[in-house]
Amino acid sequence: MAIKEDVESDLQEGIRAPLMRVENNLADGNGSADGGSSGGGNPWMAGYSSPTQSAIREDLSLSLAEYSVFGSILTFGAMIGAITIGPITDLLGRKGALRVSSAFCVAGWLAIYFSKEAWSLDIGRLANGYGMGAFSYVVPVFIAEIAPKNLRGRLTAINQLMICCGVSVSFILGVLVSWRALALIGLIPCAVNIFGLFFIPESPRWLAKKGRHKEFKVALQKLRGKDADISHEAEEIQDYIETLDRLPKAKLLDLFQRRYSRSVIIGVGLMVCQQFGGINGVCFYVSDIFDQAGFSSSIGTITYAILQVVVTGIGAAVMDKAGRKPLILVSASGVVLGCLLTAVSFFLKVHELALTATPILAVTGILVYIGSFSIGMGAVPWVVMSEIFPINIKGQAGSLATLVNWFGAWLCSYTFNYLMSWSSYGTFILYAAINALAILFVILMVPETKGRTLEQIQGAINK
Repeated sequence: MAIKEDVESDLQEGIRAPLMRVENNLADGNGSADGGSSGGGNPWMAGYSSPTQSAIREDLSLSLAEYSVFGSILTFGAMIGAITIGPITDLLGRKGALRVSSAFCVAGWLAIYFSKEAWSLDIGRLANGYGMGAFSYVVPVFIAEIAPKNLRGRLTAINQLMICCGVSVSFILGVLVSWRALALIGLIPCAVNIFGLFFIPESPRWLAKKGRHKEFKVALQKLRGKDADISHEAEEIQDYIETLDRLPKAKLLDLFQRRYSRSVIIGVGLMVCQQFGGINGVCFYVSDIFDQAGFSSSIGTITYAILQVVVTGIGAAVMDKAGRKPLILVSASGVVLGCLLTAVSFFLKVHELALTATPILAVTGILVYIGSFSIGMGAVPWVVMSEIFPINIKGQAGSLATLVNWFGAWLCSYTFNYLMSWSSYGTFILYAAINALAILFVILMVPETKGRTLEQIQGAINK
């Protein structure tokens, strides 16, 4: 789900209203209801974050049409960031790419803060989207390249944990401060990132690839500790880089060569499994699920957020012990169970069967879904993506995988309203089927990468 939470909050309000009408009609036994294009529903409806949406519209005198473009622009910016950040990362290095991403976010927050009209708000959101799309690729790749093999999975997964914590904090702050103040607060992590980059070394693998051998050894020694013996690791990295250097310079079309096809299929396939399994739709509808179950939506959302953060933390803690493959298989199996429980609850409600049990099933299904997703499906695809691509195609392949992830997030968001209009329980059965296929994909295609160096992993996959 990585970095999609902001988009989810943006789209949530516009999708929620028509879904409530859909379910009311279904509960009355009227079959399907009007889709997002009728009754005022708009699947493109998007905004800033739930606590601040009405304030932005009121302060800037924005019409519904003007405001509805807001969140979609963020996703468009993220896709542009995903496409372009790979070559930038190869050219400027991992630290350089992080500075570029931070600069776009700084520009975006300032544009939002000083916004007087819709167009400046949209420019700010576009810049923020670019930064988010770029960060979603650069951060896991940088972490994977500097971390020791026994901590790599855990450290990369912590990125997902920090995203969950950041989103939760931003929602709390959105209730306490104005939306302009929230934009200024958004500058703080950007400043910390830009300043902190002066104190950490560049990726040793990128330095080796660029032929900067002295800096490569200095960076690796700093990362492993001044008394650590880096000779074996340094030799392995340099040998692998030399092997890749003997190959022709990789281009975009080279991703489809047989040599790289397996790693590309794994990286892109995991992103498809993550996004097309319905995570964005479930996040959009979670408040309404709790409302219909007789729970306070605020208490339910807090429970949801706490569960997500706690389980993501557990997943990060066991990543290097349990392994990537077992974790994602357990996660996907739990997601299937959560989908089926939710589907059963909607089926019973539509047919007016066991109505007292439907709220319990619905809440249980959603909590099982998000808990299961958070322990593996949320972080593992990014961890594996950062590990499997050889450094000579990492920019192009990583950009492709990140683009597919953001496109999948948008497509799931866009289609969820229409699917729920077609059939509420059918939607979750469809998601269950997709996640079942994800299990099969992982079993057949995804290797275990824990406890192995990046060079060992990439050498085994890209033969």
